[in-house]
Amino acid sequence: MDLNLAGRHALVCGASEGIGRAAAIELALLGADVTVLARRAAVLEDVVAALPRVAEGQRHGTLVQDVADTAALDAGVRAALADHPVHILVNNTGGPPGGRALDAGADDYLAAFQRHVLANQTLAQAVVSGMRQARWGRIINVVSTSVKEPIANLGVSNTIRGAVASWAKTLSKELGADGITVNNVLPGYTRTQRLEQILRDRVEATGKDEAAIGAAMLASVPAGRFAEAHEVAAAIAFLATPAAGYVNGVSLAVDGGRMQSL
Repeated sequence: MDLNLAGRHALVCGASEGIGRAAAIELALLGADVTVLARRAAVLEDVVAALPRVAEGQRHGTLVQDVADTAALDAGVRAALADHPVHILVNNTGGPPGGRALDAGADDYLAAFQRHVLANQTLAQAVVSGMRQARWGRIINVVSTSVKEPIANLGVSNTIRGAVASWAKTLSKELGADGITVNNVLPGYTRTQRLEQILRDRVEATGKDEAAIGAAMLASVPAGRFAEAHEVAAAIAFLATPAAGYVNGVSLAVDGGRMQSL
């Protein structure tokens, strides 16, 4: 199985912590040059310092950007990476706040659309020319199992995640002939700050103990535990490799078997 990413360049968004950081590590272990993108410069420097270097000439770097500012994002990515074309794009950013769909305002939906759909589109447009030139590319979106089964009290997130999945499926058909695949990874309950936020929201909404809420969540997971970030990152890394070259337009759940749908 060809998992070698030496000579490939990955841009990993939301890489300061959680799944993004774990994905950066896994891609680096496979030999890719990795540029990590997030808002906090000091944290990104720490991430780069910890990234493995397993291939000759392998180089890693940082890119400080806020994905909510798509104009600055486009300009920053194009300027910073003009001499180092991106072959692997990992779209990943924090999810919208919880709450019922009906209670959310128009601004809540617009802000989430900006940070997810429009940011993903901006990044794809900024890097796809390099992929086309190489006749090789991977666009991997970290989304949510809510793409297939909406999650209670995450109304805005359910809506926007579905939009990202439809965008990705459409893009996979447009770019497939260029040697570029577009896929989604759907994390289940994973030990990240996002999970901590969901637990806090449910405590506030129900008044129940956090341990009890966590136990109730795990009761729906056949694996009987929360995922670790590196387990989701392993799926991301595989989709980035030559071995996954014929996997295109899929939404891959990494959820311990929690979802009821096929």
